[in-house]
Amino acid sequence: MNPIVSFFFSVFAILIILLLVWVGVGSANMYYLFGVIIPYLAVLTFIIGFIARMVQWAKVPVPFRITTTCGQEKSLPWIKANELESPTTTFGVVKRMALEVLFFRSLFRNTNVELKDGPRVVYWSAKWLWLGGLAFHWSFLFILLRHLRFFLEPVPGCVLMAQALDGFFQIGTPVLYMTDLIILAALTYLLIRRLADLQVRYISLFTDYFALFMLLGLAISGVLLRYFIKTDISGIKELAMGLVTFSPSVPAGVHPIFFIHLFMLSILVAYFPFSKLMHMGGVFLSPTRNLANNNRMKRHVNPWDYPVKVHTYEEWEEEFRDKIKAAGLPLEKV
Repeated sequence: MNPIVSFFFSVFAILIILLLVWVGVGSANMYYLFGVIIPYLAVLTFIIGFIARMVQWAKVPVPFRITTTCGQEKSLPWIKANELESPTTTFGVVKRMALEVLFFRSLFRNTNVELKDGPRVVYWSAKWLWLGGLAFHWSFLFILLRHLRFFLEPVPGCVLMAQALDGFFQIGTPVLYMTDLIILAALTYLLIRRLADLQVRYISLFTDYFALFMLLGLAISGVLLRYFIKTDISGIKELAMGLVTFSPSVPAGVHPIFFIHLFMLSILVAYFPFSKLMHMGGVFLSPTRNLANNNRMKRHVNPWDYPVKVHTYEEWEEEFRDKIKAAGLPLEKV
């Protein structure tokens, strides 16, 4: 599909979603459908899809160590090895994976390549992409932690701590959370980059734009509910507690924007296992990252190997002895 068509098709899909909720809740009063049934179906789809995808990946055999490394491997005692770049132990792999998952270490060292006049190849830093991705993921994590206060009673101390840390500057009433601003800025940057960069735009698919627009819609609707639209927070808490205790009820007084927020979250959750967002789980099963690079220390036998009938040189020479001798060629066995 043409990249521009993919962009507008994803915009059209988001508008259809908004229209469905607005009509369903505002005109048809289908509060129970959008507030209870669809969230339950989304979570069920997520759980089944996530487990199925992880099991599918886990069943793929990895016959060889194919770790991606850029440091000195452990070999001779007098050669200093880089245990972080080329780990040979399980602990080294854990450290490497932790830096990758928490701080996107490989993306931090990513570079862009461009052909300039001359012609000459120019390499330059791509730290903005790393910063945008890191800002989005950490903000999203803090927002998820903050939202646990709607689903737990009493609210755990770690959730209250994350909420207090997020609103540390105490700006305005209600308190402005820094992650709300950061996630909007990060998602906007990632979208603009996908549109402005010709190479990135060329390889962008409908699924790439759709996920970005869903996340943006989720963030914007959440910001509207917190700072600009008056809604019944106690009613939202009641609905959330009812969902987790399997005694759902939809209280009156909840603004329709909340159901748009909830519906977009439900679609994102159901879509998650079938999209590129599954890199969240897939990174832990990537053989280029989760294996120790100990090829020089230990012999790894391919489990796919099986006995193969071979024809040795001795057997070949015996088979063609007369012809080789007649041609005047030397024989190993006289």
